[in-house]
Amino acid sequence: MRNIVVVDAPSNLGLRPPAPGTVPGCYKLAGALRERGLLRRLAAFDGGVVVPPRYDRGDWREGDGVFNAAAIASYTRKLADRVEHHVRGEDFLVVLGGDCSIQLGAALALRRIGRYGIASLDGSADFRHPGNSDRIGAAGGEELALATGRGQEDLTDLEGLRPYVRDEDVCLFGLRDGDEDRAEFTELKITNVTVGELRKWGPENIARAVAQTLEVPELDGFWVHLDADILDPSVMPAVDSPDPGGLFADELLDLLRPFVRSPRCVGLNVTIYDPDLDPDGKAGDLLTDVIVSALAPS
Repeated sequence: MRNIVVVDAPSNLGLRPPAPGTVPGCYKLAGALRERGLLRRLAAFDGGVVVPPRYDRGDWREGDGVFNAAAIASYTRKLADRVEHHVRGEDFLVVLGGDCSIQLGAALALRRIGRYGIASLDGSADFRHPGNSDRIGAAGGEELALATGRGQEDLTDLEGLRPYVRDEDVCLFGLRDGDEDRAEFTELKITNVTVGELRKWGPENIARAVAQTLEVPELDGFWVHLDADILDPSVMPAVDSPDPGGLFADELLDLLRPFVRSPRCVGLNVTIYDPDLDPDGKAGDLLTDVIVSALAPS
């Protein structure tokens, strides 16, 4: 069995401030899950912390591109070094965010090694880019577009490795029914499945079928991106965009388990849960339980 290694990536560089003069609280995600005994319950090794730069948008204004871009680029390289080390060492890596821009660290690391796919379990695709939006700014809502080579060069072409992930190697799960971006994904041949479709066909059945497409010889493996906002706000209100119509905990577990248990899956990152928005701690308990149950031995 592979060693499970937990690495903290407590970056909030990719989110807009929740209120003037404040910073997003998702940087506390890693500490909150550790406090719930995540490492002990997974019998995981502690891979330490990749410390992010300070959150500072300076004099950024709408239309200036991605804010904190230089800091995100620097952090992406730094996190990629840590991810690459553990993937090459054949550990199974659990990266605790942070906002969704941390996924760029994994994407860059895996692109250095070879060709990898991504199973993105997210309530939104995070595919905003200049070709489909005039509101570019928050990398946490754009990281998948950036990873597939869409957007400003200082984030999409680090180390001359653009794109980090090919369109055809991306699979999206958990989009809300009626998501307007689906037409673009279909045109790009990006696999995408809504909450309604997951319920119709069964999360576990779909996950098992799609996992097989990520286990093909053309790919060296795949990574799982888990955004807590895939869950319904009734059970996970502690996110920056709590959109109704999400999955419930048992459905997420059924979806997540086949991916992370695949021998070709090299790691998982967890993002967006904000302890500041979870005063009674129930959402954090639920998220920790899902991750532990998904990774527990059969």
